[in-house]
Amino acid sequence: MAITHSHHLFETSLGWMGIAWSDQGVTRVLTPQRDRQDCERRLMRFASGETKGVETVGLPPFVAEAVGLLTRYAAGETIDFSPVKVDLESIEPFRLDIYDAARKLKFGETVTYGQLAAAAGHPGEARDTGQALGANPVPIVVPCHRILAAGGKIGGFSAPGGSRTKEKLLALEGVQVGPPPPAQSAFGF
Repeated sequence: MAITHSHHLFETSLGWMGIAWSDQGVTRVLTPQRDRQDCERRLMRFASGETKGVETVGLPPFVAEAVGLLTRYAAGETIDFSPVKVDLESIEPFRLDIYDAARKLKFGETVTYGQLAAAAGHPGEARDTGQALGANPVPIVVPCHRILAAGGKIGGFSAPGGSRTKEKLLALEGVQVGPPPPAQSAFGF
């Protein structure tokens, strides 16, 4: 019997986002994109088994709550995504450890890939941690954008827009990555 995955597209102040779910929880989140059709194409590319689109009025309560949280987050509110129910049943144990550790990070809190690997019980596996985060099916809910490269550098980001999207999400949380703006001297130069 094929598992049915439903999906929904919604507009936020940052652009169009997509969400997919099974009966067990959210299975996919797409980061904000400019175009609704591109967002839907990307969401369908990840679909497996039977899929169906669902209008806002038909959303299960746990999905409606996730959509509301994502919409408020995109508008700049401080949001805690830990209550969002996710379905990561097909994910291997190492990745689950990484995702669970990442979900414990608070709004605006960042760590390096190495620090996250250690927190997840896999010290010395920063590279594998980066690969696991690059395959994260539920970004923002599993906040892979909060993980930085060694030295506080931005690092990679596999969502559309790459590291620019990661910087935008971090800026939304009040985190500046990269060199600080030039200081002004007392003489104005």
